[in-house]
Amino acid sequence: MGKIRAVCISEKKGTVKRDIGRCLVIKGYGLANDAHAGSERQVSLLAAESIDDFRRRTEGRADIPYGVFGENLVTDGISLKECTIGTRIRCGEALLEVMQIGKTCHTNCEIRNIAGDCIMPREGIFAKVLEGGYVSAGDDARIVTEKPLSVCVLTASDRAYYGGYEDISGSRIRHICEERGISVTESVIVPDDEDTVYEQLVRLTDEVCPDMILTTGGTGFSMRDRVPEATLRAAGRMAPGIAEAIRAESLKITPHVMLSRGTSVIRGRTVIINLPGSPKAVEECLDVIFPTVFHGIKLLRGEADK
Repeated sequence: MGKIRAVCISEKKGTVKRDIGRCLVIKGYGLANDAHAGSERQVSLLAAESIDDFRRRTEGRADIPYGVFGENLVTDGISLKECTIGTRIRCGEALLEVMQIGKTCHTNCEIRNIAGDCIMPREGIFAKVLEGGYVSAGDDARIVTEKPLSVCVLTASDRAYYGGYEDISGSRIRHICEERGISVTESVIVPDDEDTVYEQLVRLTDEVCPDMILTTGGTGFSMRDRVPEATLRAAGRMAPGIAEAIRAESLKITPHVMLSRGTSVIRGRTVIINLPGSPKAVEECLDVIFPTVFHGIKLLRGEADK
């Protein structure tokens, strides 16, 4: 059992959050009157232990009041570092669910400019509000349940399979998932062969049972690019909106995305999503689908309302 040490908001974006001691937390929104509420990252949390350690390491270089890292809630006595995507935390009257681990520090981060470092990208977590209510400094904080999301990664590439090319894209997917607290249960490399891709998708879905399979490669116009066909064979139901969102957003970056044939489907309770073969494109696509796809997974699990 831990405690809430501070409750912080900022009325305007671009200003440092301040500790107000008590605040209403609104379901599906965030802290009342906080400028960053209403986004996908509804509530940000940071451990007091992390802040205290930062204070010790930067003594004399910066004033570190609660809220200066952009955190809404400062907790004491619970291990936020061990939280994964899907972890639920009861904070006072509110119930939160972790949706993201860390984030990229914005360009003009005040703390980084003053102290040369910022802990929010590494140690902050972001959650959505499942149940609203008041949260005050001194309230109890505890982890209610922890069921991490699981992912399998499948790379389709003749060159990577036969040892002539390093699987950079598959490794990049794994790294991004692990950064976000998602468990990568298996990674496989297969040749550009439709039957082999299909067989692996069926095996992973039916035997390993991940929440999501992310494939990379084999989605273009080449005669050997057969991953979408294999994915459609493995499908139980279609989920076209995910692939459509990836193409719509990626089209803002390059017109070549029109040549991507990647698809997205559901088999059982597993979402299968085709990603491109480029490491940079993989990262861009994951930024598009996270965390919306997590909500879809919760629906498949029966853990979320429509």
